[in-house]
Amino acid sequence: MAGGQERVLRRRIRTVQSTRKITKAMELIAASRIVRAQGRIASNRPYRLGMEKVLRQVVEEDPTVAAKLLGTPEAPERVGVVAIVGDRGLAGSYNSGVLRATERLMAEHQRNGAQVTLWTVGKKAPAYFRYRGIEVARSFPGVADRPEFVHAREIAATVTAPFVNGDADMVQLVSTRFISAGTQRVKTLQLLPLPLATEGGASGTDGDDVPAARSGGYTEFEPDVETLLAELTPRAAEAEIFAALLEGAASFFTAQQRAMAAATENADELVRTLTRVMNRARQDSITTEIMEIVGGAEALRQSKGA
Repeated sequence: MAGGQERVLRRRIRTVQSTRKITKAMELIAASRIVRAQGRIASNRPYRLGMEKVLRQVVEEDPTVAAKLLGTPEAPERVGVVAIVGDRGLAGSYNSGVLRATERLMAEHQRNGAQVTLWTVGKKAPAYFRYRGIEVARSFPGVADRPEFVHAREIAATVTAPFVNGDADMVQLVSTRFISAGTQRVKTLQLLPLPLATEGGASGTDGDDVPAARSGGYTEFEPDVETLLAELTPRAAEAEIFAALLEGAASFFTAQQRAMAAATENADELVRTLTRVMNRARQDSITTEIMEIVGGAEALRQSKGA
């Protein structure tokens, strides 16, 4: 009985050790990708802030024309929501945080009588919403791990078309913002119409992003402001979506590193516990064998004496 238990425990220890090798490798891979993702965020920031500066100057030039594409609707009747999650799991609460925030946002709009259209980025989102009976207008899988600007352009073309055509009053973006290596937050950003500088978001700050430089001096626009703003609005949406993809990728790898580090520590603790139990089982087995040998020797000695 003890020998059989020892074999089972030894097999379980080997299984846990194999799992630990996998989690440790995934932890190291995620850690190496975090640095690259942070570098891409820093490289994209000047373009993003430059776009914000140009848009602010356009608003200052002709606020009446800009009012058509900027601001916050008071009671939108048709809302588009974009949710950015990962293509894979094993990243703690990274995916579930965005998915639940998106579900709450949609429920809030629906309570206010708005019609909601949902687009998702990442393989984990469609199954989540399908299980809850929520229709996904279009999904963009295979983008979250290594986003490129062409991906952001494709997503922006899809989500901005209803707003440009008048089929949507507002488009919002739900994603995880990378504040630092130790802090990532799920945030909801108004993508269209572009929020004003005093409201944060694309034309200001959202509390944690680097603040954009204030405009100054005189700028002459060619062509007219209305045409320029109509051309820049989709470009600004592309820049904001690309920034969200980059920060989402960095947040995913950070969450995955933490999750795999915790899994590795749990595997180490489980190996120690199982080893302790196996040693006790081995000691019980040895003690039982010794008692059987001593008992047999004593019985043999008594039989010879008789």
